[in-house]
Amino acid sequence: MKIAMWSGPRNLSTAMMYAFGNRSDCEAWDEPFYAAYLAATGADHPMRTETIASQPVDVLDVIADIRAPQDRPVRYLKLMTHHMVPDFPLDWAKDCANVHLIRHPARVIASYAAKRETITLDDIGFAEVARIYDALPGPVIDSADIRADPAPMLRTLCAEVGLLFDPAMLTWQAGPKTFDGAWAPHWYDAVHRSTGFAGAEGELPEVAQAHRGLLDAALPIYEAMWARRLKLR
Repeated sequence: MKIAMWSGPRNLSTAMMYAFGNRSDCEAWDEPFYAAYLAATGADHPMRTETIASQPVDVLDVIADIRAPQDRPVRYLKLMTHHMVPDFPLDWAKDCANVHLIRHPARVIASYAAKRETITLDDIGFAEVARIYDALPGPVIDSADIRADPAPMLRTLCAEVGLLFDPAMLTWQAGPKTFDGAWAPHWYDAVHRSTGFAGAEGELPEVAQAHRGLLDAALPIYEAMWARRLKLR
C-alpha cells in the first residue's frame, strides 16, 4: 500500500515521516516533488541547488518513481501541498491512502518565520489545502492531537487506512535518517535531536503584526479542515 501524507511545512510532518519510517514494513520518501516544484516555479528556497540535484525535476518522472515496485509492503510519501502546483497531475494519488495533516496556522507561521524571513500563504501550504483535499479526500489529523496522545492517535490513524499499528512508530534514533531529503541540514535540526514525539503544545504563540494578514487568511482554511479531523475511536 501507499500512504500519501499531505501537509504544509512545519506541521509535524517530518516527525510523522520518522514514525512511519521506523516501521520494518515501511519505506519513507521525503517530499519527492520538491525539486520538480522548485524547477517549475523558480522559487528561491534554502538549499535549492542541492535539492534540484538530488531529485528528478520532471513531474512525470517523479510519478513514475512513485508507481514503481516497492521494496517493502508500505510506501510512505511525505508530501507538501504547496509543491503540487496546479498543472501537476494528482490522479496518481487516487491509488493511495490519502491523509491530511494540519496544524494551527499561528504555530506554523511562528515556526516557519524562524527559518525564513519572507512568508506567503503559498509557502506554508494553506493555499493548496482545500484543493488537495477536495481532489483526494481522506482522514484529517491535527498535529496537536498526535502530540497530546501519540499512541492512541496513531493507532486510530493506522486503523483508518487499513494498517496495523506498530509500537515502533512511537520512538526513533536521534540524528539524520537515510531517507532525509537533501534540504534536511537547513530544516530538520530540531527533529534530528528528537527520539519521539514532543509533548502537548502550550498556548498559541503571538503572531507578529507583519504576519497578521497571513494568519487571517490561513485560519478559515485550518478551521474548515479541523472540523473534519480524526478523533479517537
